[in-house]
Amino acid sequence: MTSKVSRHIPYGKHKITNEDVDAVVNVLLNENLTQGTKVPEFEEKISQKICSDFSLVFNSATSALHVALKSLDIKKGDIVWTTPNTFVATANSAIYCNANIDFVDIDYSTGLMNIDFLKEKLEKISKKDNLPKVVIPVHLSGTSCNMEKISILSKKYGFKIIEDASHAIGGKYQSQPVGNCKYSDITIFSLHPVKIITTGEGGIATTNKIDLYKKMKILRSHGITKDKDEFLYEASGDWYYEQQFLGFNYRLTDIQASLGISQLKRLDSIVQKRNEIFIRYKNDCERLPIEFLKVPDQTISSHHLAVMKLANFDPDLHKRIFIYLRNRNIGVQLHYLPVHLQPFYRQLGFKEGDFPNSEKYALSAISLPIYPELINEDQKYVIDCLKYFFNYET
Repeated sequence: MTSKVSRHIPYGKHKITNEDVDAVVNVLLNENLTQGTKVPEFEEKISQKICSDFSLVFNSATSALHVALKSLDIKKGDIVWTTPNTFVATANSAIYCNANIDFVDIDYSTGLMNIDFLKEKLEKISKKDNLPKVVIPVHLSGTSCNMEKISILSKKYGFKIIEDASHAIGGKYQSQPVGNCKYSDITIFSLHPVKIITTGEGGIATTNKIDLYKKMKILRSHGITKDKDEFLYEASGDWYYEQQFLGFNYRLTDIQASLGISQLKRLDSIVQKRNEIFIRYKNDCERLPIEFLKVPDQTISSHHLAVMKLANFDPDLHKRIFIYLRNRNIGVQLHYLPVHLQPFYRQLGFKEGDFPNSEKYALSAISLPIYPELINEDQKYVIDCLKYFFNYET
């Protein structure tokens, strides 16, 4: 057995280069710290990279999700659907709008929203005239859902689409960048330190619809506009501004934007490295009784996560391997405990058995370390520990 390493190997980790540091220091010394030129520059570069008409950056992906729903006029009594297999912020954003939340179960092989389940649920609910106003598919681990099929259903049943692509910047669907909004109204990315690229904390919303862009932009900054062409009343001077909506302070700073601009330059190489690490896991573990999340055809995952599942469902084994790997200083994680089983959502009436695939997934899935700076030696150590564990079990 390989000797236990003394250092902790996390499931994810950011990298800051000297170029990143120089970019931030330059803003600290020479620019406005907020509401300067770097945020618009970052947004322009995102749109160029993602191939969207408009981009807006926020202080978190949660803020971006909230504002995205507000821009679609989600309010009390409206219905929003997402998947249980996501971080709680996806569902919480609907609750912030006083909307009703419900879920669509996943495809167990991909971890993504099951399109057949979505179709069946829409057909059933349509008879009760209780359809969702927005559906939020989640691109788990950086792999896009089948957005074309979801878009076809949206046209039939009249719902809007927000892609929660928090994991997926740099990924592709049908050879086009995730976030180009060909099949959705808005796409959201996360810039949290554990994600593909980072601004410390931060989020992105992309869209091709100018009305949604304008609404999200004003909601991001207290509902205030300084654009004379948008004023409802005559300006009393150059200092004049108007609060036209109840908005929020969800802005990203120029300090953070400068870091994002620098990191964005490396996006392609980061995603390539993550794919190389993921392929090595698959190849070196192919004889073990585990399987990795399937990446559907026409999709290139950004591989924010490297998720393995037990080939044979065994919750007790799942618990034991978790403990074993963590005791070996390998920071494995679960993505995710189903949202509907969180205490808050149980209080809303959800219960065990509501979404069986997501519940089974949570008792089988383990996120292994994957990040660009994961050295071969450390990845080999993770793989060797897996091999030892399963050999020991047999």
